[in-house]
Amino acid sequence: MPNRRIARLNEQMKREISGILLREVQDPRVGMPTVTGVAVTPDLFFASVYVRPDPTLGDDPERAFLDGLAMAAPFIRRELGRTLKVRRVPELRFEEDRTLDQARRIEEILRGVRADDPSGAAAPGCHGGPPRGEGTGRGGEEDPAE
Repeated sequence: MPNRRIARLNEQMKREISGILLREVQDPRVGMPTVTGVAVTPDLFFASVYVRPDPTLGDDPERAFLDGLAMAAPFIRRELGRTLKVRRVPELRFEEDRTLDQARRIEEILRGVRADDPSGAAAPGCHGGPPRGEGTGRGGEEDPAE
């Protein structure tokens, strides 16, 4: 039962923090980030807030972006205290969400593995070719016209 409570709190905090960042935080270093997730500890003392930076901030926005969020954390926590019905609002720790970068890296590795395959065919069961037993769709019969 407590896990469901924490999951609901994570989702509610994600929605509330997104709204606060969109409407009320006006630090130019922050821009308009995307909150991708919140992970509250079971004792409700800390919450890791995973965010993606605003793509319009430039090439290397990470350091200034996270500094801006760290400076806004007490304000955001105070606003959460006004809207959430919890005894204690967790301390917020903002972290950049790197799951998209990791997924891209995995895709690159998989593309490299497929490109290195000397036969040029994908392994059975992979998405690169037809499953076993399905080639021509005619049950393996030869075409008499050939």
